[in-house]
Amino acid sequence: MSTTNPPSPVMEFRVALTTEAFERLASFYLDGLGLEPAQVWPEDQGQALVLDMGKATLEVFDEKQADTIDQIEVGRRISDQIRFALQVPDLDGAMERLLAHGATLVHPPVITPWGDRNVRFQDPDGMQITLYQAQDGS
Repeated sequence: MSTTNPPSPVMEFRVALTTEAFERLASFYLDGLGLEPAQVWPEDQGQALVLDMGKATLEVFDEKQADTIDQIEVGRRISDQIRFALQVPDLDGAMERLLAHGATLVHPPVITPWGDRNVRFQDPDGMQITLYQAQDGS
């Protein structure tokens, strides 16, 4: 007997970042993460690009949970209302690329209680980003 999941009421999740330094931030995400643009919008109304970031999920935390995650990753409460968490296959390689493209290291890698390896950065505009590599290496 085959079971099928009903379709999700949300088809795609997008986050839109607005910056005064478009080229700098675009380069950070393109070159720093090694991404190719999925779409580049015409410049007649301003610059924009769309990056395929893989599977998307939305985490909703209360303040206590946000504090718990910050304590694990950084040792103190530091993140704002929004923080990216990006799973990467090679944490060391991703760290090197991001640092070479303007990331600020907030805290060096830690092993989480669930076994993942996490590191915290800020992008050039100050957005906090957790990079993580799952304990199984994927």
